[in-house]
Amino acid sequence: MADSGSKIRENDEVPGRVKETFCQPCLSKDLQTVADKFCSTCDEFQCNDCSNVHNALGILKKHKLVSVNEAYAASISFQMKALYLCDQHQHSFEFFCEDEKKLCCSKCAIVNHRKCHSVVEIEKIAGNITSPISTLGEKLKEAKEAAESVARHIRSSKDQLAQDIKDIHVKIRQMRDEVMNMFVDLEDSINKRAEILQKETLRNVTKRQTQNEKHLAGVTKCLETIENIFKNGTPVQIYIAQHKMESKVNALCRNIKDEYKKLEKMKMSFQFDQTLKLPPLPITEYVPGQLLVKSNRQEDVHSVNMTMTLTPVSAIGLKKTEDDIDEPLYSGIDFLTDGRLVAVDNRNKKCLVYNERIEKVGSYQLSRHPLSVVVISEEELAITSGYQIEILHVSKCNKISSRRICKVKTQYYSICLKDDRQFVVGTYNEPKPVRIVSLTGKEHDFSVNFPNKSYPLDGSACTYIKSSDNVVITDRNEHIVYIYDIKTDARVLVKDDQIQEPRGAAIGPWDTILVCCRNTNSIVQISQTGSILSSYRIDMMHPCKICVSRDKSLLVVTNSYPGNNTMQKFKIST
Repeated sequence: MADSGSKIRENDEVPGRVKETFCQPCLSKDLQTVADKFCSTCDEFQCNDCSNVHNALGILKKHKLVSVNEAYAASISFQMKALYLCDQHQHSFEFFCEDEKKLCCSKCAIVNHRKCHSVVEIEKIAGNITSPISTLGEKLKEAKEAAESVARHIRSSKDQLAQDIKDIHVKIRQMRDEVMNMFVDLEDSINKRAEILQKETLRNVTKRQTQNEKHLAGVTKCLETIENIFKNGTPVQIYIAQHKMESKVNALCRNIKDEYKKLEKMKMSFQFDQTLKLPPLPITEYVPGQLLVKSNRQEDVHSVNMTMTLTPVSAIGLKKTEDDIDEPLYSGIDFLTDGRLVAVDNRNKKCLVYNERIEKVGSYQLSRHPLSVVVISEEELAITSGYQIEILHVSKCNKISSRRICKVKTQYYSICLKDDRQFVVGTYNEPKPVRIVSLTGKEHDFSVNFPNKSYPLDGSACTYIKSSDNVVITDRNEHIVYIYDIKTDARVLVKDDQIQEPRGAAIGPWDTILVCCRNTNSIVQISQTGSILSSYRIDMMHPCKICVSRDKSLLVVTNSYPGNNTMQKFKIST
């Protein structure tokens, strides 16, 4: 029987409305003609014109044609007959099992329900039905409405999805335009920065060039003088000239050798940050990268040695004493101007003084846990402890007393001198990694585009190179040492397998950078241009703090290794 869904126009909700079925052959020709007949052999509804073909063609004369109404009646009768038959045995339903609420044929009643207590004939209970069949129709209508609602929701979702995809394309195009505008601004900004950097670099190069020309003129003049004396002078004159000019020649040679060591090849580049932020941040507030300037020593000056060597001098174990609460942990160390050493014990809240043989000669109890220390002058030092910087006095006889306490608004950790009136101080849990603090506690920022990164306590340390106005920052977790040029806002990033968990940093000979590396138990020497000059493994687990004497001849390092904390002193040879 043909599916009555083949273009049938109907509305069962309006009484008396007759179903209207279209001729299927006409529909294939895009014509809507009401069907009058149904051919069960063709399984098609047909109009009179199309059904007359059966009379014209002999092969179709045996097809059975009935009216549309008869076809519907036969369809309903077929459907009703299917309702009356048991699916399992194809027998008519005669019984109803009240225990299991199931219709049963005679076989079902005997085979499947013989143990049930109430199996009754349908004829006896048919008149007692409490729920009319119209109730089922209502349920079906509700189900139909729900299904149509689901269909509408799915169509709406599909339409919304298509619209969302269109909106994404529009947004991407907008982002592309914004990024292009940002790069136009970026190019202008970098050009201005590069021009400033170029002028600064050329100014420094010109100074060195002028100085070298003076040295060259001095050498030329000395050579002419020596040649004239050897050609025309008497033995007495030659002897006097030799001794008189020796110091001048030695000074010239030293100056030229120093210039020779500093020979560098300048290279400028721009390095993008790993994460690129998009507008609405203006380019004046955020530059997605760093302008880098790197100097490489020329290949023809490889014989110039800027490396140092370390020779162990003495070492002591840092053991718990009777007046200690816990095992000592030295979080900061520095040399006094006369060669004595000051250290701060974070766990026991102490400031200690050691003589040149690393013998403890003075101690002072602090009110807070100290984090780092720096010597300010012959008898003054500063100690950081979070939101305060305390200034202490250390006498020649090793007595320590508090001078004043500066309350600050930023949490500070590492500390070093910038000049006679200011510190360079590393932060923790703050948006700026490094700041400037005066000796009176006044705070302000560098004019440098530092990354907006907050370091945890002991996650970073800083130091300062006065001769070049460079700030050095260690990044413990990322295994990186940053060198920032304050004048030009350029940055050198040092990342190497020899740098693993860099902790404390100090300035060594030739203003090179010395960094404690915890994971490699070593001290790495780095040039200001980012070259690894040397690496020294030391007999110490997990070195963390380092300091260098004023004349760059001595180095002291401490560690943080539970049960085996030590302090070692080395002689620096160049």
